[in-house]
Amino acid sequence: MLRALRYVWASPVTLLGVLIALVSRGSGGTLQRAEGVLEVAGGWPARVLRRGFPFSGAVAALTLGHVVVGESLNALAHTRTHERVHVRQFERWGVLLLVLYPLAGLVAWIRGGNPYHDNPFEREARTTELAARSPAEHSRMV
Repeated sequence: MLRALRYVWASPVTLLGVLIALVSRGSGGTLQRAEGVLEVAGGWPARVLRRGFPFSGAVAALTLGHVVVGESLNALAHTRTHERVHVRQFERWGVLLLVLYPLAGLVAWIRGGNPYHDNPFEREARTTELAARSPAEHSRMV
């Protein structure tokens, strides 16, 4: 029951993600399901991700509710742990995250930080991603 409520709470943003998935599929992209999330790779949305956004630059993947749009299947695999944190954030905050995320970036910027890297939503995702890595992966990063 709780899982169903999480899907419903995030559904307005997930619907936006599904529309982007359809655009991706129609422009040569691929769709797959992993861990209850629709993953989208390639097509026109991948070009947008590679071009980037004003405060983050190019990104490998972007989460919209229970949809993750990636520039490639490899990017989706590489960012899966990070992006699942954003899925959980959408489950927690629902459509409000579309306002809270940029607002958190603005606050970080006003405080002299980077609106993307110092955004608490991104920090949570990076922290979880780092904790999930093996000791060997940690040592390669240092």
